[in-house]
Amino acid sequence: MTDPAPTGLALWLAGARLRTLPAAVVPVAVGSAVAVGMGVDTQWWRAAAALVVSLALQVGVNYANDYSDGVRGTDGDDRVGPLRLVGSGLVPASSVKRAATLAFGVAGLVGAALALAVGPELFVVGALCLIAGWTYTGGPRPYGYLGLGEVFVFLFFGLVATIGTTYVLIEDIPALAVWSSVTAGLWATALMVTNNLRDIPGDTLAGKNTLAVRLGDTRTRHAFALIHVGAIAVAIVAQFVFDRGSLGAVAALPFIVKAVRTVRAGAEGPALIPVLGASSAAQLAGGLGLMIGLALTG
Repeated sequence: MTDPAPTGLALWLAGARLRTLPAAVVPVAVGSAVAVGMGVDTQWWRAAAALVVSLALQVGVNYANDYSDGVRGTDGDDRVGPLRLVGSGLVPASSVKRAATLAFGVAGLVGAALALAVGPELFVVGALCLIAGWTYTGGPRPYGYLGLGEVFVFLFFGLVATIGTTYVLIEDIPALAVWSSVTAGLWATALMVTNNLRDIPGDTLAGKNTLAVRLGDTRTRHAFALIHVGAIAVAIVAQFVFDRGSLGAVAALPFIVKAVRTVRAGAEGPALIPVLGASSAAQLAGGLGLMIGLALTG
C-alpha cells in the first residue's frame, strides 16, 4: 500500500525538494567563514541576504525543473525519486511555474539590494544566475538535456555562491575563497550526480541526455566517487597552502564512505534514494567543519 500524496503546504515543500537545500546553505556559510577568518569588518546583513538569494535560487530551480520536465513529459508517474508536482498531476503546471517565478523574483529583488550596496557587477552575476536557473530544463534548448547540469551546479552553487558571499562581505576575492568554493561546488555536484544516476533509465527513454546518460551507469558510479574524493583532496591541499582550518572538511568522511559504498555496490532505483541523504549529510557536516575551521583559524 502506497502512502497518500501530501496536500497543502506539505505538497509544496515536497516540490521544493528540501534535501537539496544544503547545496544553497553550505557555500554561503563557507564564503562567510573565509571573511570572518580574515578579520575584516563586515556588514552581516549582506551574509543574510546572500543566504536568501542562494536558497531562493535553489527552490526556484527545483520548481522550474519540475515545471519544465512536467510539461515536456519527462516526468511520469513511474519515475523514481522525489515527488514531481506537475508530472504526478497533483498541481497544475501554471501554478508550479508561478511558484518558480516567485522564488526567482525573491532572489532577484534581494540580489538587487546587494548589488546597490556593493557594486553594479553583481547585477550581471545575478542576471546570469537567473538565466541559468531557468534554462537548466526550460527554454528551447535546455542545457540540462545536453549533459551540462553538473557544470551549472558546480559553477553557481559552488564557485559563484562561495566566492560571491566572500566578495559581498569584504569586497575582495582572496585565493582561499576560490579553493574553498571548489570543495563546496564538488559536494553540490555530487548531489546532482546522485539524482542523475538514479534517473538514467527514465531519462534515457525521455531523451534527456544528462551527463549520467552520456557516461553510462558504470562510469557515472566512478565519477560519483571521484567527485567526493576530489572535494576532500582540494580541502587537504588548501590546508597546507593556507594553513587556515580547511581540514574541517574531513567531517564529511563518514557520510562520504556510506554514500560511495552504496553506489559502488550497484544500488539502483529506490535503493539510491538514501545516497542523496548521505550526500546531503556529507555536505552539511563537511561544510560545518570547513566553516568552523576557516572562521577560527584566521
